[in-house]
Amino acid sequence: MKIPYQPPIESITYTKVLQALSEPNRVKIIRCLSESGENNCTAYTIKLMLPKSTVSHHIKVLREAGLIQARVQGKEHFYSLRKSEIEHKFPGLLDSVIQVNEEDI
Repeated sequence: MKIPYQPPIESITYTKVLQALSEPNRVKIIRCLSESGENNCTAYTIKLMLPKSTVSHHIKVLREAGLIQARVQGKEHFYSLRKSEIEHKFPGLLDSVIQVNEEDI
């Protein structure tokens, strides 16, 4: 199975990251990944109560912005935060997203 594209850390831009984080459900996915470490789409479909196609779209946007990475195991895709890389490039960004109050999303 083909591994989905993930941009190298050098090509990730601040504006692209902020654009990806401008959608509340994407922020919720980031927060879920922070808590769980790694998950597949099904976990977010259940937790966010969204159709799988919508969750897949949000994950694609986050992955192409460079915030998350994919790991393929058989037919399943597992996603995790690129926390250390993002923290190195944009210090404090993910922590501020993770720590925001749920009602402020």
